[in-house]
Amino acid sequence: MLKLPQWRRYLDARFGEPKLGQYRAQPEDFIVDEQLDFTPEAHGEHVWLRLEKRNQTTLDVVKILSRLCKVTPRDVGYSGMKDRVAVTRQWLSVHLPGREAPADLGTSLEALGITVLEQARHPRKLKRGVHRTNHFCLKLSGDAVQADDFVQRWEALCKEGVPNYFGPQRFGPGGRNLQRAEAAFAKGWRKRDDRQGMLLSTARSFLFNELLSARLGDGTWCQPLPGDTLMLDGTQSVFGIENVDDSLINRAAELDIHPTGILWGVAQKKIIQGNTENAIAAYEADLVQQYPALCEGLEKSGVKRAQRALRVRLVEPELRWESAAVQLSFALPRGSFATAVVSELIHHSDFV
Repeated sequence: MLKLPQWRRYLDARFGEPKLGQYRAQPEDFIVDEQLDFTPEAHGEHVWLRLEKRNQTTLDVVKILSRLCKVTPRDVGYSGMKDRVAVTRQWLSVHLPGREAPADLGTSLEALGITVLEQARHPRKLKRGVHRTNHFCLKLSGDAVQADDFVQRWEALCKEGVPNYFGPQRFGPGGRNLQRAEAAFAKGWRKRDDRQGMLLSTARSFLFNELLSARLGDGTWCQPLPGDTLMLDGTQSVFGIENVDDSLINRAAELDIHPTGILWGVAQKKIIQGNTENAIAAYEADLVQQYPALCEGLEKSGVKRAQRALRVRLVEPELRWESAAVQLSFALPRGSFATAVVSELIHHSDFV
């Protein structure tokens, strides 16, 4: 049975392990604001609602909306999944062709701890992964915040970027989602048993984190290597390279481009165990050797291979002191986890 390891942190080599700290002591200490790069068109079959929720997951709200609007959960759309222990703001859509939302919808939601911030019509359902960024406002406290090196750690992340790990919430308490994925592959993964694709996502996230940790250990997580696939900062645009030149090295140092790692799946060119013609193939061959059941299970599921940046840049980072605590504010592109930032700054049981 697979267990979650403690993946390498970037700043430990420079500062040592961070001291104990606290985050998310209450939902208001972890505020997330999902940002789209477009607005609803004010007409169409779908009612879009910008909601603020506290101590509820996105799927909790999906169920509530489907019940109050008398539609199926499939008629409710959302872009990103948000944590439970947090205050989060995001758009959701409800398919209501030819009819209005219930007149008392706002009041009913308010009674359940959900506030309607905006409401508008739009022709299409809100699809997964269409938001551009998430803006975070986090409160950290404890010995780590009072340590002499805390500000240096923060400034290093702002200047050099953050390892783009999938956060612990992806794997569930005690890594149970990973163990469920392992069991699903052992008996043969079926779509009907994993309709949201959570188990596939968990397995891919685990393999990606393993590869990122290996490249952190080698010091190459932010440096292009021959055979790398690179991603332009702030986009999902990628391009492959055969060799590394000074221009690529300089662009990586300026955080304009980032090396990527595989999100495992079916590729046009199958990765073969022992294929070590370049460093990138060697990293991926190591994953096949260490976790053959996960790699094979993902390929049999038919999920397509993709790439994810190994590094993420903090957008408009700010630090503000508040008595014995600190408030951190920054934005990350969709799919990146604020906990990857927090784990570099404090020692906490969530990251062990």
